Amino acid sequence: MADSLNARLKALFERRSATIVPGAPNALTARMITEAGFEAVYVTGAGVTNAFLGVPDVGLITLSELADNVAAMRDVIDVPLVADADTGFGNAVNLARTVKVLERAGANGMQIEDQVFPKKCGHFAGKEVIGADEAVQKIRAAVDARSDDDFVIIARTDARSVLGFDEAMDRAHRFIEAGADVTFVEAPESLSEIAAIAELSVPQVINMVFGGLTPIVEQAELATMGYGVVIYANAPLQAAMLNTQRLLAHLRDHGSTSGFEDQLMPFAERQDVVGKADYDEMERRYVVPGE
Repeated sequence: MADSLNARLKALFERRSATIVPGAPNALTARMITEAGFEAVYVTGAGVTNAFLGVPDVGLITLSELADNVAAMRDVIDVPLVADADTGFGNAVNLARTVKVLERAGANGMQIEDQVFPKKCGHFAGKEVIGADEAVQKIRAAVDARSDDDFVIIARTDARSVLGFDEAMDRAHRFIEAGADVTFVEAPESLSEIAAIAELSVPQVINMVFGGLTPIVEQAELATMGYGVVIYANAPLQAAMLNTQRLLAHLRDHGSTSGFEDQLMPFAERQDVVGKADYDEMERRYVVPGE
């Protein structure tokens, strides 16, 4: 199962049709993404950090916390999972273990970035990146550590905002030489930069961030450029946060949910989303009546 999902994910990137892959901060969102018909799920490090810990994306999540969230998602979905592994939680040796842990947890690919630990969101100011030579060695370690050659290694660079676009592209070329299956030049700031990134020899990821540094480009145009995947890493979480904020204000000001009903998922539909009927069937099959 894992091997076939790994191959499916690799093929999805190699199709270069700018497949949209939304980000999930938790297993519930992952289920909803698959039920909406998307072909893969991106386990967003920022989203897990925000939703699970209630803190900003500044390197506070741990490997075990990430792996637990990946495993919870794997239990409830049957499409490929891409895990955002931040900096790999240490040096090249630590990163080799991170690959093995995330493979066991059920990821089918992982993203590694070249920021200094503790990292920051790619659209925050004040980032730093490690030296290019060290970054290359970390990619090599990740490639060597995977148990299946189809497990997708995505090498991300945040050098664009720190050292400039030329350095970011140079790092991407070096990551490809080190064996990365996919590269990801984070936070390009113009259409010309976005187009230049797409010319790299392996499939590319682009991150569409509402309110971020990168211009929002439609899927059709990105597909024409040849991007592999377009991630909307935190759009589902942003939508959920906004609606929750509005609901809580309404409840505080009006004393009930009256007048807000059209913004609430009906009780029965909520049970459908989480698969309650499957558990009802398990009870009928296995539970002894009267016990």
